[in-house]
Amino acid sequence: MKMEKILKKVARANGVTVKEVETEIQAAINEAWNNPPDDVAAAYQQKVPCMGEIPTPDEFIRFMVNEIRINNRI
Repeated sequence: MKMEKILKKVARANGVTVKEVETEIQAAINEAWNNPPDDVAAAYQQKVPCMGEIPTPDEFIRFMVNEIRINNRI
């Protein structure tokens, strides 16, 4: 499923805009990157490929989907 379609589905289910969904996801990512709960989380964050210092929602979600596929061999 394309990222835009996923975001639209989440937005529709929550009665908000796609932009609001993206903004909230980015805020959660920023919080996690700026305040990792422990050294293991901080080290794992370094595995996430991104163009900037902190991944975008698209970069983060794509990475996590791939991790899930690899770990579950889907």
